Amino acid sequence: MNLRNVWLLLAIAGAVLPWYWLIGYFAENSLDLAGFLAAATSNDVGTGFVADLLISSLAFWIYMFSRRPDGPSPWPFIAINLFIGLSCALPAYLWVRSGRPSRQKA
Repeated sequence: MNLRNVWLLLAIAGAVLPWYWLIGYFAENSLDLAGFLAAATSNDVGTGFVADLLISSLAFWIYMFSRRPDGPSPWPFIAINLFIGLSCALPAYLWVRSGRPSRQKA
């Protein structure tokens, strides 16, 4: 299996696995976003994971915009990051990027 296939499998897993639990939460609590944020930050462990995710997402966005001339448009991956999650957006970006020929710098 080549690395491009690994990125694709991780993107699929990153879309499916987190939402498996999130759909269960939203089925029990409806779309109560305030309740969701309260549950996500209800203890130090959850708050640490949320902080880690936000910082990682910001770093990913900065990286995508810094590589814009050489990489795919960042906007679809920002949407994926916001609506699905970083665990899908990052490997999806790497999957798309790995299919593009790299530009040679002189």
